Amino acid sequence: MEKKENNRKLRVCVATCNRADYSKLAPIMFGIKMEPEFFELDVVVLGSHLIDDYGNTYRMIEQDDFDINTRLHTIVRGEDEAAMVESVGLALVKLPDVLNRLKPDIMIVHGDRFDALALATSAALMNIRILHIEGGEVSGTIDDSIRHAITKLAHYHVCCTRSAEQHLISMCEDHDRILLAGCPSYDKLLSAKNKDYMSIIRMWLGDDVKSKDYIVALQHPVTTDIKHSLKMFELTLDALISFNKRTLVLFPNIDAGSKEMVRVMRKKGIEHHPNFRAVKHVPFDQFIQLVAHAGCMIGNSSCGVREVGAFGTPVINLGTRQIGRETGENVLHVRDADTQDKILQALHLQFGKQYPCSKIYGDGNAVPRILKFLKSIDLQEPLQKKFCFPPVKDNISQDIDHILETLSALAVDLGGTNLRVAIVSMKGEIVKKYTQFNPKTYEERINLILQMCVEAAAEAVKLNCRILGVGIGGGIIHQHELIHGSSFCAAELGHIVVSLDGPDCSCGSHGCIEAYASGMALQREAKKLHDEDQLLVEGMSVPKDEAVGALHLIQAAKLGNAKAQSILRTAGTALGLGVVNILHTMNPSLVILSGVLASHYIHTVKDVIRQQALSSVQDVDVVVSDLVEPALLGAASMVLDYTTRRIY
Repeated sequence: MEKKENNRKLRVCVATCNRADYSKLAPIMFGIKMEPEFFELDVVVLGSHLIDDYGNTYRMIEQDDFDINTRLHTIVRGEDEAAMVESVGLALVKLPDVLNRLKPDIMIVHGDRFDALALATSAALMNIRILHIEGGEVSGTIDDSIRHAITKLAHYHVCCTRSAEQHLISMCEDHDRILLAGCPSYDKLLSAKNKDYMSIIRMWLGDDVKSKDYIVALQHPVTTDIKHSLKMFELTLDALISFNKRTLVLFPNIDAGSKEMVRVMRKKGIEHHPNFRAVKHVPFDQFIQLVAHAGCMIGNSSCGVREVGAFGTPVINLGTRQIGRETGENVLHVRDADTQDKILQALHLQFGKQYPCSKIYGDGNAVPRILKFLKSIDLQEPLQKKFCFPPVKDNISQDIDHILETLSALAVDLGGTNLRVAIVSMKGEIVKKYTQFNPKTYEERINLILQMCVEAAAEAVKLNCRILGVGIGGGIIHQHELIHGSSFCAAELGHIVVSLDGPDCSCGSHGCIEAYASGMALQREAKKLHDEDQLLVEGMSVPKDEAVGALHLIQAAKLGNAKAQSILRTAGTALGLGVVNILHTMNPSLVILSGVLASHYIHTVKDVIRQQALSSVQDVDVVVSDLVEPALLGAASMVLDYTTRRIY
């Protein structure tokens, strides 16, 4: 992306909804705050941050010395599906006034929560640019749908993994507006492990607890199957009670079903059990230390499969909530956590292990990349985002420029004496033709063809012709349509081998039809006869400045030159054998020979068919094309047929 030209500070609104998204947004907010010459930061707090039952986590934002510009109470209590919908609606009612007052240049939205969907919807409808963090990832439940919906609303994307980047591209997002930065939380994670952690462990779990000898449990409701997620949570608690290790249990998030999960905890007496510490919230800096030195983490939080991998801490991922996440080898999945024994066995397998640290989600340098990306945003660019859809073949909409253009193809004819390129219209009209003498070497020939095609394409613009492609070669028509083949190389008829010890062919093989019957092959034989003084007969002459070619050989044969007649007979026989092979393979009803040599070959070809072909194909019609420029028109038809065909 180009660096923005104006020197005005970029006004950035960061909206945070809960403790989880703040852990990802805080590093970016600190980075923005450190560069006041480039940015103005407005902080909007909403969602569960402002609810006592979920820890009043807005306080940690204040403790981080951020000025909260706006607090929005947007949660409708009830912790069920209807309450989630009503909370989105309430946020949509309140956000317009805030955004009208702040007038940010860009809003940063994180993740896949229902609150974030309300933020993105409001900003998009109010023509505010959106930067979405952690798009393109795959997990489970309704979160996937919300995350991808926000992606469609967002103008810019910061993703954490290469797979997420590819998902965004597959979702038709503009690659130039996607930044593969890594997860911002990793900037803090990868520098956090050496801090004094024992005091933090003792504060949350007790003075008698040792490093690697406790469990961190964090489980949320699965909104698409609340009943099953409650049963799974109950089994998890039973397994943890049986495992008999000190366990820190964090309260679930505010999704539908969370109230019922809290009831399960209280029914099991978790808040008063000597092995358990149940808490609503742990500050992120301390939470990092707790999971880094835990013997195991269990639950279905994204933190378990994403952040905890940075420390190599064993993780047990329960159920389907994170089923699509990329994970390190430290994660053991228990997808069908339907029995206490299965979860207990997973605890025995994982507890106390140490795995290699994983950097799937980041290398600790995400924030500098994101700040650079923000600085590059050009506010003069059109706000309307564009999607990079793949081309649609059957689009029947019309555009005046296309109507006025002449759909055309470049046709190439590699003759023995001349190379020809033509602009051919959809109606089969030759708009313009270019002719050059055929060079002697292969390299010169290819370079000349490219040069002629470039010149013709440039001329086509002036002639208002839209070139759809370049065509070379023969063709097979089946059920009124050209056969193109899997790699568009069908019907290389000139390279059918008719003799194992025949002359060299330009393709690198031996004994191809083209090595016998093409204009270049006849030119080669004519030159050989001429060099041996065996070409010219009475009534013939070749000016000194004229190159000997196929037409001189034909003329000599007509005037009775036996050697010339033999060469033409051999060429016609080779072509005939090739046609017989095609008859036995394709069983066509018609064979059309085209080009200046066709009339000289047709009788020999028919003779070969009578002598060599099976009786079932001997009745095929063999004719000479009566088109003026059959080679050029045939080559063009290969392009025009494919590019304009509606059914494939």
